[in-house]
Amino acid sequence: MTHKPIEDIAALRQTVERLAATMPVTDMHTHLYAPEFGSLLLWGVDELLTYHYLISESFRWTDGEYDAFWALSKQEQANLIWRNLFIDHSPVSEAAKGLITTFSRLGLDVSSRDLDSYRQAWQSRTVHEQVDTVMRMAGVSSLVMTNDPFDELERLVWLAGEGGKDPRFHAALRVDALLNDWPCAVGELRKLGYTVDETWSEQTQDEVRRFLSEWIGRMDALYLAVSMPGDFRYPADDHRSRMIDNVMLPVCRERNIPFALMIGVRRSVNPSLRTAGDMSMLSNVSAVEALCRRYPAQKFLVTMLARDNQHELTVLARKFRNLMIFGCWWFLHIESMVEEMTRFRMELLGASFIPQHSDCRVFEQLIYKWEHSRTIIGRVLADQYAKLLRSGWRVSEAEIARDLDDLYNRNFWNFLGKTQ
Repeated sequence: MTHKPIEDIAALRQTVERLAATMPVTDMHTHLYAPEFGSLLLWGVDELLTYHYLISESFRWTDGEYDAFWALSKQEQANLIWRNLFIDHSPVSEAAKGLITTFSRLGLDVSSRDLDSYRQAWQSRTVHEQVDTVMRMAGVSSLVMTNDPFDELERLVWLAGEGGKDPRFHAALRVDALLNDWPCAVGELRKLGYTVDETWSEQTQDEVRRFLSEWIGRMDALYLAVSMPGDFRYPADDHRSRMIDNVMLPVCRERNIPFALMIGVRRSVNPSLRTAGDMSMLSNVSAVEALCRRYPAQKFLVTMLARDNQHELTVLARKFRNLMIFGCWWFLHIESMVEEMTRFRMELLGASFIPQHSDCRVFEQLIYKWEHSRTIIGRVLADQYAKLLRSGWRVSEAEIARDLDDLYNRNFWNFLGKTQ
């Protein structure tokens, strides 16, 4: 890696694009699992095709009954989506185009449009081989899972001591039910042996703190994570504020981990679509502002789902160093939004944010989600360097690599106070 300043704009762009495409990255929020979690790890052709983005998009091209679709086998659903989105129409959406990128990078002949041959290509692959191949192709050196002790299949893996064996896979403790569905959470906690009730007693608070602390330790969780609706308010005279103030943040401080809030989802707008039926929702950034101001020593990882919240959230991050904004979440993970958000974030924050996370649910999606995002991040960064060069400021290859390492890795790990 040379420290010699780059004098030419064309050479500068080539260097940035090369490094942006090849440097390893930490994917700090996914819905993926390590192989030891068995069936929870989704991979393969049919899982890729029945991704919830493609399910909802496919229904735009058919007047078929929802129940009839759900009655089909996984492979039959995949066949239907393939016909609707890839044979009868061109795959120009981000999710459909991403599938083509993934197939192509894995060596499949996408010009053949032969779904059966794609399935056959997977038959000789083991899950461990596929995980290694995909992580290498995507340049992902480590990733963070989303882990829920209330999921029985997942819980059994952790209790058996099988979770956390692969050092590339890290845990994040998901706490959605505790904040968003307290009656359900009470039932689950009781099943696990915690003495809780729906009333907000001291004993209940102590027991929930014990639950969180024990599972953070068992998983070695990097942060607590919750997905919140857009109508989340803080402070408020409600269960969420009491849970955050009296339970979650005390445990985060004790364990010295961040609290990650993903705000702006509206669940089951179309229940007939099941997991594909969720929607985005405008959020109140002042809730994040109040948390950051009230708890200056507590670190918050935050992303929001509505486009209209992004600029205000970015400006807020200029005011509070305990706030780290991350990624282009869910419906914002399309090329036009990733570019827009990355540009104004960099213009306001320099390189002191986390530009992307994959949010993957199917393992091979790492390939296209990171390839597409790397291209945009590299282009935005190259434009900023080009402006500096025109003003007489020159950067070296080593400095470019440093800045990309901040964006891809160190901003996350330094915010956690950990080494990768």
